Amino acid sequence: MTHQTTSECITTIGIDLGKTTFHLIGMDARGRIVLRRKIARGQLQSCLANLPVCLIGMEACAGAHHVGRQLAALGHDVRLLPAQYVKPFPKGHKNDYRDAEATAEAVQRPTMRPVPLKSAEQLDLQALHRVRRRRIGQRTAVINQIRAFLLECGLPVRQGLAGLREALPTLLSQRTDVLSPRMIHLIEDLAEDWRQLDERLETLTWDITALARQDAGCRRLMGIPGVGVITASAMVAVGTGAAFAKGRDFAAWLGLVPEQISIGDRTILGGLSKRGTATCAPCSWAARRPFCSTGTTGKDTASEAG
Repeated sequence: MTHQTTSECITTIGIDLGKTTFHLIGMDARGRIVLRRKIARGQLQSCLANLPVCLIGMEACAGAHHVGRQLAALGHDVRLLPAQYVKPFPKGHKNDYRDAEATAEAVQRPTMRPVPLKSAEQLDLQALHRVRRRRIGQRTAVINQIRAFLLECGLPVRQGLAGLREALPTLLSQRTDVLSPRMIHLIEDLAEDWRQLDERLETLTWDITALARQDAGCRRLMGIPGVGVITASAMVAVGTGAAFAKGRDFAAWLGLVPEQISIGDRTILGGLSKRGTATCAPCSWAARRPFCSTGTTGKDTASEAG
């Protein structure tokens, strides 16, 4: 079979993405492998530009949306699959070619729900949210450390940011009987870190607000009672909603459904937890208790998918 004939019979391509090199597996309509190739990142577009329009599957990972937009511009049907949907398909020992073959197998399944391709604007908005979330985590860590140091000195402070912010100047200036000069200096440094993080968070929030006010989808979502700038912009960063047939599908994708451990006629519903958390499956009451008997937590700890 000539190279031209091989290219013409390719209907599905699975790509295993890498930092510098990609591994391609091409299949014909009968599922036979007719292409097996390793190429550099810069050669991907020129390689696939000469192929007829086909179905291309990739795992939704870092850089996948950029590559997906490039291949979609060539006319190909590009679908990004969550990694957990591809995991059941690898055969035998793991290598890059078998990962690409597994992706090609998975993308052909009609029940697979792909991750919508994100535009550059959506990725910018998503990046702002991720940096903002990291800043909030850093601020929480600083505040908790300040509280812990004060508590070690016998100075408990009521819960909440406002309570600590209001009480801290008084404690540092008047409770020198229990706070050593070194501890006061250390807490003052932490308070300065807190102030800087507040300023950075405010800047990020203003950037998100400015982008949300310019986006028609965000403005439409903010017309819903209870939906503000952060929620609306986060939803727009996820996608347009075209991947979901109804609102309940979107809620299930977010994880707003109880964990189900059912077998036969027994329907067992667990706690409300995002998919991928450490909620203990046998313990349906895990989400109602801080810790179950196996030591796993019922709190939501997973990051957003896709």
